[in-house]
Amino acid sequence: MSDRTLFLTGHLARARLEKVLRETRDLGFAWSVFDVGVKVAALMTESIILRRLPRPIDATMIMVPGRCRANLEHLSAEFGVPFVRGPDELKDLPAYFGKYGRGEDLSRHDMRIFAEIVDASALSVEAIVARAGAMQAAGADVIDLGCLPDTPFPHLQEAVETLRADGHTVSVDSADTEELRRGARAGAQFLLSLTENTLAVACESGATPILIPDPHGELPSLLRAAEAADKQGIGVILDPVLDPIHFGFMESLKRYAELRRRLPMAEILMGTGNLTELTDADSGGVTAALLGVCSELFIRNLLVVQVSPHTRRTIQEHDAARRMMFAAREDASLPKGYSSALLSLHDRKPFPNTAREIAELAAEVKDANFRIETTEDGIHLYNRDGHYVARDAMSLFVRLGVEKEGAHAFYLGGELMKAEIAWRLGKRYTQDSPLDWGCAVDRAAEDLTRLAEAGHTLRAGKK
Repeated sequence: MSDRTLFLTGHLARARLEKVLRETRDLGFAWSVFDVGVKVAALMTESIILRRLPRPIDATMIMVPGRCRANLEHLSAEFGVPFVRGPDELKDLPAYFGKYGRGEDLSRHDMRIFAEIVDASALSVEAIVARAGAMQAAGADVIDLGCLPDTPFPHLQEAVETLRADGHTVSVDSADTEELRRGARAGAQFLLSLTENTLAVACESGATPILIPDPHGELPSLLRAAEAADKQGIGVILDPVLDPIHFGFMESLKRYAELRRRLPMAEILMGTGNLTELTDADSGGVTAALLGVCSELFIRNLLVVQVSPHTRRTIQEHDAARRMMFAAREDASLPKGYSSALLSLHDRKPFPNTAREIAELAAEVKDANFRIETTEDGIHLYNRDGHYVARDAMSLFVRLGVEKEGAHAFYLGGELMKAEIAWRLGKRYTQDSPLDWGCAVDRAAEDLTRLAEAGHTLRAGKK
């Protein structure tokens, strides 16, 4: 049998699904559509599919809608044909099949994240370990203990030893050579920030030194330090130091490029905090641009600082950016179409359906349940009694008729305000689903094998 995909859908989506499939050229397989007999495709369940899908199956693959909750392994075994889950939106099918995008393999990267605890000396060992665990979960590879000037750190060795016992790779960052020695004796694998004048600390310890210029910005001093380390057989990482905007930013970028030109095989580190922390801009975009520089120059070590409230997710952003840049570089491609993790405020395709398509769908609705969608022209609210469009969610209250239904009013108010936020920002809105903020927020794991339980307002409304 030649490749043939059977698409399962519901009444309201069938015509739109067939239209999308007809208009997508060169799919590479034959296709057919089966309406399983539910109005909304997302309400299709495993038991419904088992009862209503005729056998034998004339297909080599069966695709269910992205919002269908069913055990696909079970269905595949029952029907003897592989079941797969498609995208949530019909309009995303062409991209799913690689017509207007690419598959996302973000499993690889070649950059190591040093996550600095800048105030480690002011924290207890227990607090340091707790913060290190959260940083590692966010994507950190090395926990960097920052030592503050003129601030005693009597528990430095204990902190390093405890972190190592907990399975962490550890670095110590200090201008005090004695603190660096103490950290190295306790087991720190990296020492920041040594110079040509303090390189001897690394010779004593066996830890990998991360070297910086001295005086600041003097690339020749960094090159001399690298040469001295090489003569002594010490592996090093070089950090020309990234400066803030208006305080040497462009010159510091030149230093990175020149260092790579002079030492093509050197291990280099970039500390991104002087831009992410010291620029009042969402840090995700700043991080993407900086890691693009790192990707082009094969800079494989990143020192990340997460202090300011607006950089509270910068470790996650660096982790997402390093994976996206690696995939794009491997494909000799732009870093576009690989991931939406850094698209926190706006989406590439916020409005999957047009106003006309929603109007056509609304005309087919025969029940009183409100549907909410967004298009470029605003928020669409519709049921069997009408189809309304507004740009202000509150103005739709008079259309709802829920003045005496507290739970229902609360639900619709929440969904409509969520829709307005999505519409104003240009984000994709899906009723009963959280907005996708990329890596800016944690997203709860979802059980794709069964429908979600009834929410608070629905349960309250039934009492």
